This record gives sequence, C-alpha cells and structure tokens, in this order.
Amino acid sequence: MTKKLSSKERVLIAFARREPDRVPIDYSANPGIDRRLKEHFGLRENDDEGLRLALGVDFRSVNAPYIGPKLHKDVSDRTVDMWGIHRRWIEHESGGYWDYCDFPLRDATLEAVEAWPMPSPDHFDYSRTAEQCKRMKEHCVVVGGAGIGDIINSTGMIRTMEQVLVDLMTDDPACLCYVDRKINIQLEVLNRTLEAAQGHIDLLKIGEDLGTQIGPLISLDLFRKHIRPRHQKFVDLAKHYDIPVMIHSCGSSSWAFDDFADMGIRVVDTLQPEAKDMATEVLKKRFGDRLSFHGCISTAGPVATGTVQDTVSNVRETLEVMMPGGGYAFSPTHQLQDNSPTENVVAMYEAAHKYGRYGA
Repeated sequence: MTKKLSSKERVLIAFARREPDRVPIDYSANPGIDRRLKEHFGLRENDDEGLRLALGVDFRSVNAPYIGPKLHKDVSDRTVDMWGIHRRWIEHESGGYWDYCDFPLRDATLEAVEAWPMPSPDHFDYSRTAEQCKRMKEHCVVVGGAGIGDIINSTGMIRTMEQVLVDLMTDDPACLCYVDRKINIQLEVLNRTLEAAQGHIDLLKIGEDLGTQIGPLISLDLFRKHIRPRHQKFVDLAKHYDIPVMIHSCGSSSWAFDDFADMGIRVVDTLQPEAKDMATEVLKKRFGDRLSFHGCISTAGPVATGTVQDTVSNVRETLEVMMPGGGYAFSPTHQLQDNSPTENVVAMYEAAHKYGRYGA
C-alpha cells in the first residue's frame, strides 16, 4: 500500500490485521523523560500535542473529566483521588514515582464498602467530548485507559494487593462489592462519553495486570470466575458502539490471550518481551491470526540500558517480527522511564519511522 493514510486509517487498518502504509506509533512517558524530549524538540513544557506531532504519534485520548464534589478528606503528604486512593511521591536518583499507601479499605466490612463515597456518572463533564474528538479526527481517538475495568491492580491500591488476591480466592463480599460498584460507574461514564462523542471515538482501552515476570498472577479458573465476566461488559459496550477493545496487561499474560480473543477483545497492549512466554516471535506465531498487538518495546530494555545503536537494533528486530500481515502498533511496553537517555528515545522513534514502512 503506497497511499499515505491518516493516523485514524492507519491504526484501524493495522488493528484489522492488514498492512497500512507504516506501523502506527504510540507514546507514553514519565514526567522526567517527557520534559527532556520537549526540550530536545524546542517545545514548551506543556506542549503535549507538539511532542506527539514531533514523534509522529497516531493515537490521541479523550475522557470526560470529573467535576463533582470532593468525596474524600485531604491527608497530609498524600494525594487522595475521587475513589479515596492515597498516593505519596517518592523521589529517587532518576526522578520519582507515586507510591500507593495507607490502604483505607484494607480491613473494610461489606457495610463499610457499601457506604464508601464514590463518584456519580452525573458528575463528569461530557459537554466537550464531541468537540475534542472532532479536533482529533485525523488520529485514532481512544477512550478509557489501563485503569478501566482493572480489578486486581486498582483494588489493590485501596485494599492491598495481597488482600485482593485472597479476596478473589475466597469470594470476599466486601472486595467484590467494591469492584462491582466501581466497574458499574466506569461503564456508565464510558457509555455517556461514547454517546456524547457522536461516533468519533475509535478504540476503547481497558486494563488488568495478569502476570508477574515469571508466570501468571492468578489461575485461569480464577480469571474466568471473577475477571472475564466483568471485562465482558466493557467488550459488549464497545460492540454496541462498533469499536474495538484494547486491553493492557503487564507481565506474563499470554496464558489469557485465547480467552481475550474469545471475548471479542481485538488488541493486547504492553507485551513485555522479557517476561515468561511473551517473546515477540511466540506471540505473533500463536496469536497473530486472532489478535493485534500494541507495545513490545521494553522500557527495561535497550532504550533504558543500551546505546543508541542497541536501541535501533531492538526496534528493527521487533518490527521484523511484528509487522508482517499488519496487526501491530509500535509502543513502549509501559511509560518510558526517566532513566532512558533522551538520545535513545529519539532514536527509538526515528527508527520506527525509518524501518516501520511497508513496501519500503
């Protein structure tokens, strides 16, 4: 295919497992490297769109912002979000990260969870959704994110990861009540956002971290009991609006990919090549006829630890495996970390444009 496509066309062709003009490109980064990239391109610190244009990014995001009342008390040296999750900022030698802490619902009873303040779908601003989508109409417009539908990780932020894993194994009513209350709110907010967008949203993104670096985080039976039925609601919502679903899943998660395909999920995101059973060759061979892929460029790999040439070689090798037949979008596995040298990240995106063209 030689015709130059719009970003929207490029992504939708690729995710239909056909070959566009070049691989679609995406971007996600921590604040430190994001700031350095903007300095490299001579952009203002708040010029997010300018950076995406400089990198040739094909994706844009739209989500309805919360404009409702404050639901939870402030806590000293913490941020507290609308769900009541507490975070504290931890500095380290290359930047910093948000650490989840306090876990206010760790020992909560069913009654306490039922009474826990949560946002109302009425308190999100959908009024500018259509305008934003039309402004981004040449790009693939994505609604949602890795925290949408996410059960283990997000619930662990307020109840602890250990407790959530025990809760799922024991069918704990307090945990499942929290999960279902939150998911039902997210579903309604998404439904109203998609309705307000008037057909201008192209992709729904959800998430669930299902693996460690060495294997599954939970059993397939437990996934099918508690997670798959809840995620199916998001897939069914996307089907109603005739858009595909992309699911974010960290670590060794290919054990769930057959179920993803059976559910109607179209695209899998993250794809950490260093995790067990996540090598690009294996994923493309086993699942490339049923799923598309978004990711594969490890933020713990050459872009962070190697030279510019190492980074370029990694990009070329990944593209050689993932490009044939379409079904691939180039992206870092997670947010690019602050320890990635600026020159490596710039080289990473230049290589994607140079070697990611079909028929070149």
